[in-house]
Amino acid sequence: MLILALILSIGQPSEANAQSQDAYSAFMALETAEERFDLFFTKQQKYTGVSAYRWKENIETIIKRINIAEDPISRPYYETMLCQIYEDIGSYEKGAYLADKLLADEANLDLKVKRQLLKVADRIYSEMQLFQKQLEVRKAQERLGEKVELYTVYADLGLYRQALIDYEIRNPKQEVMKAGVIRLARYYKDRADFKRLDGRLTLTAVKEYEEALSLIEEYINTQGVNDPEEFQEALFLRGQILGGIGRCLLVQGRHLEAIPYLEQGVSSGKRFEKGKYPYHAVGYWTDLAESYLKVDRLEMSKLYLDSVAQAGPLAPSTKIRYYHLKADHFLEAGDVKNAATYLAKYSKGSDSLEKSVMGKQLLGQFVAFDIDQQTKRVLEKQRMDLERNENELIERDKIIYLSIVALLFSLLCVVALIVAYMKSVKNKRLIEDQKQIIESSLVEKDSLLKEIHHRVKNNLQMVSSLMSLQSKNTRSQAAINALKEGQSRVRAMALIHQKLYQNDDLSVIWMQEYIESLIASIQSVFKKEGYDITIHIDAEKTELDVDRAIPIGLILNELVSNSYKYAFAENKKGNINITLHKDGEHYKFEYRDDGKGLPADFEQTSKGSMGLRLIKRLANQLRSELAIDTQAKGAHFWFNFG
Repeated sequence: MLILALILSIGQPSEANAQSQDAYSAFMALETAEERFDLFFTKQQKYTGVSAYRWKENIETIIKRINIAEDPISRPYYETMLCQIYEDIGSYEKGAYLADKLLADEANLDLKVKRQLLKVADRIYSEMQLFQKQLEVRKAQERLGEKVELYTVYADLGLYRQALIDYEIRNPKQEVMKAGVIRLARYYKDRADFKRLDGRLTLTAVKEYEEALSLIEEYINTQGVNDPEEFQEALFLRGQILGGIGRCLLVQGRHLEAIPYLEQGVSSGKRFEKGKYPYHAVGYWTDLAESYLKVDRLEMSKLYLDSVAQAGPLAPSTKIRYYHLKADHFLEAGDVKNAATYLAKYSKGSDSLEKSVMGKQLLGQFVAFDIDQQTKRVLEKQRMDLERNENELIERDKIIYLSIVALLFSLLCVVALIVAYMKSVKNKRLIEDQKQIIESSLVEKDSLLKEIHHRVKNNLQMVSSLMSLQSKNTRSQAAINALKEGQSRVRAMALIHQKLYQNDDLSVIWMQEYIESLIASIQSVFKKEGYDITIHIDAEKTELDVDRAIPIGLILNELVSNSYKYAFAENKKGNINITLHKDGEHYKFEYRDDGKGLPADFEQTSKGSMGLRLIKRLANQLRSELAIDTQAKGAHFWFNFG
């Protein structure tokens, strides 16, 4: 059924072309600006047969005629349509400039034009990361009585958990289920997107994507092409879901598995982006370039990198990632000179992006503070209304029941209460001011600490890249091996600092997530040599500070690398078990593999091994002593530390 539906859908483009041509002809046949405005924003498939650039030229010509005829009433209709076209072709700067000009004179705009213009401006400001302007647009929409969704702004500001909470509040699951299968599938897909972007809920995000995929495939198999537009929407949504799964696999270091999913994501956007700026495709092209680079398919990686470069203006974060991938590509190809050039561009751009990210974080905190202040103002108004009503009742009762003496006594009491209230208000204001100063200091400290950890991570990555460059220019195999081992250890330490600046709590590291990321990094190196090792990690709910996490990471880096190189060198298959949990007042670390095992005289023969000496010294640094079981099947190391 799915194959039949896909075959039937192939015949749709010619029909879509006809619809697009009809839309263009119908637009030109209409006489008033308002009628053309309504048709333009209701037709979905305008650009399939008639490109967005042809629409742009036509509307620009109409605007020139309007300017000559001095028709200020019609001009905002066509300029709003032009804003939409600028968004569709990726000319966000022009769109923002035109939107600014129109919104500056919003008092003279028709209500219908104003509503549509605010929607277009909201999307353009989001693409350009002009979040302050986007907030102003949302407030203007709210003043017009429209339902405003804050979760998209939260997501743009990097507040993904707040975005997920706001999304679930505004989209109750019971209501979503009533809207149909496609709406429910999009609900799971949107939740999965927020969890994937958060970076700490990747596994949960995959489960949500799989739930969405099962729903949309059931719809495609059962419904077919009864409704062509809805069927095309389902196909596009299916591609987005598969692309999301591919991005989760990419984060987990499973690059070869991610490639077919990411290619599905590219295919899904082709019909919807025809005639527009390839927003969806650029993201997937970048992901595919990284995946092919990691599996040593340099020609395919270069093909996708070239596609990204030719797409047009890139967002700052996409441009920085493009520089990094180009540097890695030239390194793998042995072109050290070009690699160094792109590494310099990456370093310069990442510093600029850091400032943008910090600004976005501060703006996010301002948004949260602004919401809190609005809530306080509402509560204060309610309190004042209640007090006013109570005073009115008291005054009425005084007139009816109290004598002049009682009235004077009451007035004295009121004066005393006012004085006491003013004192309490003053004290409360002082407390609030001090609290705000303390909170601002804490926010500034956290931002500075995150910046420090980020810079340390960047410097360690630069050291790793320099060691990689050095290994390319070294002929001695022993020196190359030593550089690669050093590079692996530097990556393990860099990962610690990366986890720290990504955490809300800068003092501890969740070891389950850190070990998974470290193991994925090591596996990506050895998978090229055909290893198929299953690694079991038991470190849930275990957290360590940086002084203890770094030695544990370096010990694991040595043990896992040695297992790959020696324990599984022959059959290249096996299992590794890693345990790290708190036992009373101490922590227990245990490492096992089921490889060929250690010789009985292991400690004597390995005295000259730098790796074993490093492991023992790191264990001593944790005020413990490494224990080795040479009689066990496979390798078995353990120690306890406080």
